[in-house]
Amino acid sequence: MRPVRFLLQPLLELFHRLRALTMPEMKAALGTEVDVTVFRKLSSLPYQTSYSHRGAFYTLKSIPGFDADGLWCCRGAWFSRHGTLRDTVVALVGAAPAGYLVDELESVLHVPLKDPLRQLVQAGRLHRQDFQGLYLYMAQERTRRQQQWAARQAQGQSADSQEQEFRALRVLFYSLLDEQQRRLYAGLESFKQGHGGDREMARALGLEKETVARGRRELVTGKVQPNRVRRAGGGRPRAEKKHLAS
Repeated sequence: MRPVRFLLQPLLELFHRLRALTMPEMKAALGTEVDVTVFRKLSSLPYQTSYSHRGAFYTLKSIPGFDADGLWCCRGAWFSRHGTLRDTVVALVGAAPAGYLVDELESVLHVPLKDPLRQLVQAGRLHRQDFQGLYLYMAQERTRRQQQWAARQAQGQSADSQEQEFRALRVLFYSLLDEQQRRLYAGLESFKQGHGGDREMARALGLEKETVARGRRELVTGKVQPNRVRRAGGGRPRAEKKHLAS
């Protein structure tokens, strides 16, 4: 009877070449059309599934090079040292110095998390608390949760102070510009902010919304006059010299 390792050789070679495989790829390597056959072969190997793509990717546990968060990406699929998505979320939230907001955690794990987070809270595995109108997810253990909450509040105070300082510096910088430069600067900042940027910059700099929009349009179209403050014809009309009748 052939040894199991020999029967699995095509699959092992494919794993070491691609590092992460899908079920159709494993079926092709083993020459079968049946999922059960693949799982029977895999049962003799230390393997794990991806937490992304609904677990559609497989790898051998000896292959991943996990990062500091215990995560590894291959062929667009994400794997975790902690195993499942829920177990990974619990581990990362518990280790976070100031907990996690949803968007912060999603940027780390690269998958939508609102439903898993809600389920983990309902199951008593995570705690959540309102923070400035958003849910902050923290460890369930009380002492750890209190530490995370204190750290998050300190972060918020620091961020508020930095934001206030930035706004003051922006106004100072803006006051040093000429008319065209002010308009273009406001347009640039509006473009960076995206939707609603014209209104926000008009409010922040005391401009008309249309002035901001005009500056943005001039930048986008390249219609900028480098050596002119006002458009030709702008400003007061020249005074005509009057000659006394002799």
